[in-house]
Amino acid sequence: MTKKLQAVRGMNDILPERSGRWHVLEDVVRGVFADYGYREIRLPLLEPTELFARSIGEVTDIVEKEMYTFADRNGESITLRPEGTAGCVRACIQHGLLHNQTQRLWYGGPMFRYERPQRGRYRQFYQFGAEAFGMPGPDVDAELILIGTRIWRTLGLRGIRLELNSLGLPEARAGYRAVLVDYFRAHRDRLDRDSQRRLESNPLRILDSKNPDLQSLVAEAPRLLDHLDPESAAHFQGLRTLLDQAGIEYRINPRLVRGLDYYTRTVFEWVTDQLGAQGTVCAGGRYDGLVSELGGQATPGVGFAMGVDRLIDLMQDQTLGEPDLGGIYLVASGQAAAASALVLAERLRDQSPGTRILLNCGGGSFKSQLKRADKSQAEVALVLGEEELAMGTVGVKFLRRSVEQRTRPMAEIAEHLRAEGVI
Repeated sequence: MTKKLQAVRGMNDILPERSGRWHVLEDVVRGVFADYGYREIRLPLLEPTELFARSIGEVTDIVEKEMYTFADRNGESITLRPEGTAGCVRACIQHGLLHNQTQRLWYGGPMFRYERPQRGRYRQFYQFGAEAFGMPGPDVDAELILIGTRIWRTLGLRGIRLELNSLGLPEARAGYRAVLVDYFRAHRDRLDRDSQRRLESNPLRILDSKNPDLQSLVAEAPRLLDHLDPESAAHFQGLRTLLDQAGIEYRINPRLVRGLDYYTRTVFEWVTDQLGAQGTVCAGGRYDGLVSELGGQATPGVGFAMGVDRLIDLMQDQTLGEPDLGGIYLVASGQAAAASALVLAERLRDQSPGTRILLNCGGGSFKSQLKRADKSQAEVALVLGEEELAMGTVGVKFLRRSVEQRTRPMAEIAEHLRAEGVI
């Protein structure tokens, strides 16, 4: 017996019943980015492994445990991208996009991490990301947050809240790190295995632990906001003032640290309680040192990435973005009628671009074809048989309205359908 092939675990097919929501989301996101002057950059799926080791951080979970890394035929270490910011920065440096200029860019597509698959967390997942370069002030931080807010509002999504924190500059964070290590060392016996490992390599990640047994210990830990350098404190206050003036609600979360080493100053997340454990639908922050870390001239940067799979789940749970298929289904009986229906369908497509027009293929009785028409969710079935063909007419059967079937001249059918609001 031939083995039944399955998709790779954690890499999912997106079926037609679900892809309609993807189109809705993608159209909204592209439109909002364009409204704010962000231009698209398209990035490769594969990058040198060194790019992520240097940008994300060698002691992060992503680099240590989650990347799809392999040697190509030349022995070079290559990685399927686990996120988009590093590749975007690499492209900007490589093509001279940051020399004496600012950039507002966006990208989208699949990312890859070897994680335990669950709802909202897959090994191939999809993101839209936005990155802004060359602007050091909190105004562009606020702009990115406003972009996210506008996307949620345009989609009609409910129950998404904004959380903010500041990580400060690396020097101040190093001082805080020492204070934090002393605190956790004093309570080492209460730390789980992961946190004990992170204590020496990346202690700030302990603050992000989801282990319920650690929550009281984390809650009593020293606060990063109390150890900010004056410049970062002023930047964070400036951001808060701008958001307050724009009427954007947010919550300060002093435990928000993000999982990537390149962040400085502002970090933010949009989260929801409606998706279980995977409640973060969009996250980002400022990374003023990343461009120079990857070989470019020092350039401030800030950005975010939104999880498309999670947003689609949220849209589905809230019954948003369900496609209204509608359109026209052409039913034809006999070879001559089928040929005429083919020509009529093309003419209607010319006269009404954007209208969904389905041609019955594969023959069948009028009854079976009308069943297909109804199942297709078309609004109208146009019926062609020997009688209609001889008379130069078309039968018009509304599938979603209580209206008797009509007959109209074929030459006038587009005008009639337009008057009825079908096209």
